[in-house]
Amino acid sequence: MNAETPSVENLIEKLHRMHGDPRSLSMSPRERVDAAIHRRQPDRTPFDFWAVPEMIEKLKAYFAVDSEEEILRLLGIDCRIVTPDYIGPATETLPDGTYYAHWGTHRRRVKNDFATYDEYASFPLAAFQSVAEIEQYSRWPKITDWDWASLPQKITDVNKEVQYHIRYDIGGIFETAWGLYGLDKFLVDLIENPEIPLAIMDCVTDRLIANFRQVMKHAEGMVDLVYTYDDVAIQNGLLMSKKMWRKYILPFHQKLNQAIKEYDVKILYHSCGAVYDLIEEFINEMKIDILNPLQPRAAKMDMRKIKDEFGAHVAFHGGIDIQHTMPYGTIAEVAAETRERCAILGQGGGYICTTAHYIQADTPVENVIALYAADRTLS
Repeated sequence: MNAETPSVENLIEKLHRMHGDPRSLSMSPRERVDAAIHRRQPDRTPFDFWAVPEMIEKLKAYFAVDSEEEILRLLGIDCRIVTPDYIGPATETLPDGTYYAHWGTHRRRVKNDFATYDEYASFPLAAFQSVAEIEQYSRWPKITDWDWASLPQKITDVNKEVQYHIRYDIGGIFETAWGLYGLDKFLVDLIENPEIPLAIMDCVTDRLIANFRQVMKHAEGMVDLVYTYDDVAIQNGLLMSKKMWRKYILPFHQKLNQAIKEYDVKILYHSCGAVYDLIEEFINEMKIDILNPLQPRAAKMDMRKIKDEFGAHVAFHGGIDIQHTMPYGTIAEVAAETRERCAILGQGGGYICTTAHYIQADTPVENVIALYAADRTLS
């Protein structure tokens, strides 16, 4: 190990020194994230965290702690996600081991060498031929499936020592819809028979809005941010033409975001892939406040160019590479990329530093530590 590469022990010591007591810092986590979102320079770039369950378990074992919250505090994470208790019907598991998830999607658990993922087993609405059949689908979630009244206590518990930035994950429209219908069929029918895919997206959007309104009714003003998503790009370009996206996908996000903007919360929007050609539309037509995840190895996703072109109008969330740097890079490379992202995207505020997707289970714990121990102060 050369002199420029700190030991893991030194990084852990630095974590404790940096994040040991958030009450002692000049800004609370909530104030820090709020400043960044409003493109004001915080005392340091705020951190967020997302990882697959197996990675969280690896971190808990490594640090000998019992809860994810202890991990978040140790890593100095400024954001927290709150979710109401699910009280709806139990998951329906079929004899073949597949199951129906809460949104009526049919799933199968698939295990690889590192983790287990929930993949689609079939597409329950694929054979439906009328709007009436779509609307009458028996597995649409109901508003009573969640205990919305559980939210205030959950948020109070999170904030009992220090104020964190609180987020509610609303969900996705296009992704949820095609997960019920099949992606290939969905895209073809948007052109040849749009009535059915549009009806599915309409049903999804109405339920997302209804759920969101319940959150805002019960959260008593304590939710700061909502997260919506739809992957509309892949590694090398958009999943569909901009014209097709504008005609078929955009109106549903405008409907959802218009409902969100009735309340004093900000919108964090996620789309993986090479989304550069849609960023202007995300800002001006969808009215998003924060863009995630800034997939750095996707085509045209140059961080400096994106910051220069759009940084005056939108904040950024993500940016740390999970395709190479996190799983295969050295501690020094992870730290260097983190410092670079904070220096570019965080200059003048406007950046929440985290990975460009869930940290995968094949990532060394040492690299996770290196990310969150990196210097994120800006001169």
